[in-house]
Amino acid sequence: MREQSKAVERAKSITWRVIVLIIVMFSFLYPFFNLPPSVLPEKPINAVLDTPLPNFKAIENVQEKKVAFFQYLLPEVERQNDYILSLRLTIKAIKDDYTTSGVLTDYQSQQMSWLTSEYRVDSELPLDRQFTLLLMRIDIIPEELVLVQAANESAWGTSRFAQQGFNFFGLWCFKRGCGFVPRQRDEGADHEVAKFSNLSHATYTYIRNLNRHPAYKHLREIRANLRRHQKPVTGIALSEGLMQYSERGEDYIEELQQMIRFNKEFIDL
Repeated sequence: MREQSKAVERAKSITWRVIVLIIVMFSFLYPFFNLPPSVLPEKPINAVLDTPLPNFKAIENVQEKKVAFFQYLLPEVERQNDYILSLRLTIKAIKDDYTTSGVLTDYQSQQMSWLTSEYRVDSELPLDRQFTLLLMRIDIIPEELVLVQAANESAWGTSRFAQQGFNFFGLWCFKRGCGFVPRQRDEGADHEVAKFSNLSHATYTYIRNLNRHPAYKHLREIRANLRRHQKPVTGIALSEGLMQYSERGEDYIEELQQMIRFNKEFIDL
């Protein structure tokens, strides 16, 4: 009986040790089980599509080069636009809740803080005005416009900026060492051609630039007007808002529109 009693006591001791160990482990891991959700859907630049960059210079057949170019860029453009649409849904949901309750939750305030910062909307404005401006700025750029601009700016992916820095869009940066120094930069100019680590980052930056930079306010107005009248948001229509994208002005816009029409069969493949 004495040995049986000792065995029972040992079993109880082991059981309590296991319980204590579980409690200690859970108390350590508890914060990780309760991490707050991300403020917004993960940016596409944080989940890069692992698609090798083709050597477009090596493709001699013009039609094959166009097909390869569009097929390389299109999945990323679609992913970026899907992300933009998810942000629009977030804004609309917050707006609806605010209209009903008259207040924002702490979580919604965090979301609005990031959105207004990322898209340069004055956070001191009344919330109704913030919602309006955000929905005007956070919207898709039609695939065909992104693709032909990329083709135009990168010479169908053959420029050194595209091949060495994923810059298919002619984007500039203004911090020393941020990119490539253009060979024909004007004297006294300090801009560089931006260099990106991947296509996702480049495409995200390009779309965000069109959606928030003052130079493309007209593009956003055209798009908002189309939305208001429930009309399709097309590349031809939005190209009219790119007057300041190139020094060529109207000629640049006409060239983009011709490229959209001429290359439609390759874009739609």
